[in-house]
This record gives sequence, C-alpha cells and structure tokens, in this order.
Amino acid sequence: MIRSILLAGLVAALLVSLSSAEPPAASDWTKPVEVRYDTQRCVAYRARLAGNLVIIQATHEPGWHTYAMDNTSRAAEKLAGRRSFAFDRPTEITMAGGLAQDGPWYQSPPKDFSQPELRWYAWGFEGQALFVTKVRRADRRLATVAIRGQACAESTCKNIDVAIPLPLGGRASRPEVNLKSLIRVR
Repeated sequence: MIRSILLAGLVAALLVSLSSAEPPAASDWTKPVEVRYDTQRCVAYRARLAGNLVIIQATHEPGWHTYAMDNTSRAAEKLAGRRSFAFDRPTEITMAGGLAQDGPWYQSPPKDFSQPELRWYAWGFEGQALFVTKVRRADRRLATVAIRGQACAESTCKNIDVAIPLPLGGRASRPEVNLKSLIRVR
C-alpha cells in the first residue's frame, strides 16, 4: 500500500515537471532529425540559433556522406564545358517562418570525392560538418529549417528532405563554433 502511494506520488511529480517544462531556448540545439535508409541511419541534422547566426550540424554515420552546398558549381568548373555522366545532389538549406537569410552560407571544408578518370567530380562531408549563415529574425516564435540533398554510401543513395523546427524565443548566445574553420559557399 505504501509502495503504491509512493509510486503514485512519483508519477504525479513527473507529470507536473513535464507539463511545466519550458520549450528549448533559441540558443539550444534542436533534437536531431534523422535521415534513414530502411532501418539504418545515414545522417542526422540539428540546428541552433546563436545571436544572428543559424548553425546546422550534420553528423554522418560511418560509410555515409553528403555533398557540399556548392557541389554543382565545383563540378562545372572542373568539367570546363565537358559532359559528365552524373551529378550528385548538393545540400540545399532554406529557412521559413521567423528567419530570413541575411548573408552568404559558410560550410566545413568539403572532402574531394572526385574520380577524374570517370569525369565524375564531387565534394562532400563525412563525420561531422557545419553550415552557418547570418539571419534576420521576424517577430515569431518558431522558424523552420528545410534541408534537401543526397546521402550516399558505397552502393546506394538516399534523397534527403527534412525539416527542423527551430524555436526563436529565449536569450541569444554567442556561437560556440570556430567560424574561421569554415569556408564560404561559392
């Protein structure tokens, strides 16, 4: 009897704490949004607002990679007018709701995956990668960051089409990322 009373009290306390929990502050990372191929996770994205910057982090599972935001323009430069058999879909990031882009995108330096003997040129990311841009805020409480692209492993690819809800409330924080380690998207 005492045991069930204690258990009921713990459950009630837990429910009260969950219902009064504040939504995440703008400076916190969002929960990761996963891209899966069948049951296997390929890549996960999360975002945060730091001052007037939106920071997006991609975390790739071993064996998986995605492509740079400027993959198509880099490939066109290398091809110099010649035709290629295929282009890999670049990462595209857009924002809606309470945010508007107010500057160029910056990304982690991409790895060169190119195979010139096949006239295939591609640049992208393995492990972790960051994408950052300056933004203007609107008078709203929530924005959405949409990410489209392609995640590939050795023998398969998966289209990416995810949205990350990004809260705009709370205090602004300073970026915890070394912006000098990023390069401007071409």
